[in-house]
Amino acid sequence: MNRRTFLSKTAAATVGLAALPARAYARRSPNETVNVAIIGLRGQNTGHPTWTERGRGLDHYEHLSGIKNVRITHVVDIDERHFGTSLPYAKDKWGGDPKTETDFRRVLDDRDVDAVTIAAPDHWHALMTILACQAGKDVYVEKPISHNILEGRRMIEAARRGNRIVQVGTQARSGRLLAKAVQFVRDGGLGTIHMGKTVINRPRDPIGVAADGQVPPGVHYDLWMGPAPEHPFNEHRFHYYWHWFWDYGTGDLGNTAVHTLDATRWLLGKQEHPRTVYCSGGTYEDGAPTDQQTPNTQSATYQYADGTELHCDLRNWFSGPPEARGVFVYGSKGWLKVGSDKVEVFFGRKNEPGPTLTSDEKPDSELDLEGQAHFENFIAAVRSRQSDSLHAPLEEGHLSSTLCHLGNISYRVGRSLKFDGGSERFVDDEQANALLGRTYRAPYSLPVKS
Repeated sequence: MNRRTFLSKTAAATVGLAALPARAYARRSPNETVNVAIIGLRGQNTGHPTWTERGRGLDHYEHLSGIKNVRITHVVDIDERHFGTSLPYAKDKWGGDPKTETDFRRVLDDRDVDAVTIAAPDHWHALMTILACQAGKDVYVEKPISHNILEGRRMIEAARRGNRIVQVGTQARSGRLLAKAVQFVRDGGLGTIHMGKTVINRPRDPIGVAADGQVPPGVHYDLWMGPAPEHPFNEHRFHYYWHWFWDYGTGDLGNTAVHTLDATRWLLGKQEHPRTVYCSGGTYEDGAPTDQQTPNTQSATYQYADGTELHCDLRNWFSGPPEARGVFVYGSKGWLKVGSDKVEVFFGRKNEPGPTLTSDEKPDSELDLEGQAHFENFIAAVRSRQSDSLHAPLEEGHLSSTLCHLGNISYRVGRSLKFDGGSERFVDDEQANALLGRTYRAPYSLPVKS
């Protein structure tokens, strides 16, 4: 099913969407305005959202507003309540006067929209990206890029066919600190690299149990479910908590660990999938009933063809000592730790201190500098039409998102798995292969491979 067939078979066809051609693309002047639509705003339904409470779409709004000659033309959300709370907050704080829309498909048929940024739930990332590429739009898509491994490959195919610019929201790749660490490793600072590890301790409160209820006024629930199976409305399967349900999210491997898995893989220099994966874990709370399906504790080990290992230690029920968190790389000469504000290097078995690397950036509590640089990099690539200038291209996002999916699949089947990176299938394990994709709720089908 291609994009036009998809549109004709859905509710969008009933609102008179025109089959408008996408704007012609060529190398653009830095002074030419780039029109961007944000898909997924979220935020608090009452009051002004704070930094920790606001949805990722508000971050998109902030960063895009800070780039010269970028205009936010539309804000899309299936929950109209945000148009009366989060949007006024954004307009007051960062300016702009975008149109509001509840159905992203209308935006795709607006010939004046050059690009979209996607801050919708994981189960929508692939289909939105593919349809946007088919509509001639460039895309900034949040991590993980996909809900499953098959989707990631389809996204790459669609972007290549449409010659689209697609940036992935792993913004640490636009940070100076991680780039310095990568260069240090590439220059042989640690010798031969044998292993990388990421440790994430981010405590979260148990979500408990919530009863099904009525769809709130202003919420377009069928469109929110999209390709996922149909369920009665439940607040625990809706805003943010959707992360902890397999139908919509990818657990905290895909929500949080994807950032540091991506950073670790970049440091290791791996441009392929691992050969084996084993992931164990569970949901460790206070024993009270919970609706959560995904584990809050996972330990994953990946091994590549040359024997290099990548480890992920994720705990969301207990914070652990702050010094234990970070990204670690181990080589024949020594090891390093990438923290939030510096990279520490140690040599030999006596852990003799080596150089300390810093980002040379002035901290700014009001602005995420990595995030701002990441959006600026995306817009620059939209103007130049040079995909190789992207800091986090779609192919990189697919490799890192696949690490999350591989870990989750191993956890769900309960055993170590062998993975053929060429075919992107598990070796002699049909139970695991059944989790490479999903069944899509009509008419929200994934376009077939062409």
